[in-house]
Amino acid sequence: MTATWLVGGTVADGSGADPTAVDVCVEDGMITAIGRAPSGAAVVDLGGMVLTPGLIDAHVHLGLSSPVGAQFGFQLSAAELAADIFAAAGHALDAGFTTVRDTGGIDGGVVGVIAKGKVRGPRVLSCGPVQCQTGGHGYYGAAWEPTGLWEAHHIPGLCALSLMSGNADELRRNVRESFRRGASFLKLCVTGGVVGGHDRLDDTQFTHEEIAVAVQEAQARGTYVTVHAHNNAGIRNAVRAGVRCVEHGTDIDEPTARLMREHDVALVPTFAVVEQLMDAESMGLDPAVRDRVAGVRQRMATALETSRAAGLRIGLGSDLIGPNQRRRGQELRLRAELESPMRALVSATSVNADILGLGGTVGMIRVGMRADMVAWRQDPLHDPNVFADPDMAALVFKGGHIMKGQTR
Repeated sequence: MTATWLVGGTVADGSGADPTAVDVCVEDGMITAIGRAPSGAAVVDLGGMVLTPGLIDAHVHLGLSSPVGAQFGFQLSAAELAADIFAAAGHALDAGFTTVRDTGGIDGGVVGVIAKGKVRGPRVLSCGPVQCQTGGHGYYGAAWEPTGLWEAHHIPGLCALSLMSGNADELRRNVRESFRRGASFLKLCVTGGVVGGHDRLDDTQFTHEEIAVAVQEAQARGTYVTVHAHNNAGIRNAVRAGVRCVEHGTDIDEPTARLMREHDVALVPTFAVVEQLMDAESMGLDPAVRDRVAGVRQRMATALETSRAAGLRIGLGSDLIGPNQRRRGQELRLRAELESPMRALVSATSVNADILGLGGTVGMIRVGMRADMVAWRQDPLHDPNVFADPDMAALVFKGGHIMKGQTR
């Protein structure tokens, strides 16, 4: 591939350093030089746009891209579910997200068809089905439905929301099954959640010993466990058992944040879904979800501040579910309100790459990195609303290929 220079833009490289007016050379899908384009070089003129690394969403649910109630109620065909999943993957790319970590809902086939280029979408890392305890968060069958029928909601190669375990041996079997299907990490639900008819936010789920089994199996494969967790008791159980990341972390207090720091456990807060769930009915969910989510945003904001003060690595995840997943960058806008646009960008790029184990390849505009980048029509560091508007992402590069937009 001929070397191409991106010229005439301002580069915010994902490190948190001040943006600079430099040119970036792309060749064979990699960033090969940064500086000034030589005379006669093939160029793409950015015309003053701001160039950032491709965004990373560390908490997505592509497998929940249809109306949730209808999906769980067997009211949708596999064809419609697939169409919604693939549309959501394309929307993520169009919003500037070149890598996502799917934290439960898709089966391995989705990862494969996107990786092969048969469907437009970002690079996808997946845990496959979520691991949940019997009747715990992640189980959405009706109360009268026999437990054993839950897996009938799975569509092999497409959708697989969760596997339930009643004890450590069952959990070991289920995580091995998830790895067999292609999972690259594991996710456990260790507390109740907002969208759940069988649990409460202050429930703890899985014992220390059970969580440690999943950690052991993950470590045997050179990977890690992240956990859905809202309350401190559940978070502390998971941290002491050896998990590497906490999703949500709504009620993290100072002692829990210190414990996470001591064990180098990262945090991925999720604000966009909280805002989304205020209109639960439009997503096909029980209106009672709106009552359960009340107060969660402020508590999560306090936990973010506490975690930042403790020195935790803090990533960024949207956790969007249902059919309205076009404005994934809303998470950066919300985080910018709480911290700053630059901190939101760093969390969504270099920090997320580090949390996902991709820190040496994506998340920054540096020589030797994959050429995953976004050129924004306006400056998102001046106006973070730009992050939330997919139309503002004028050019999206994934591995050096233009996935959205046209060059001049």
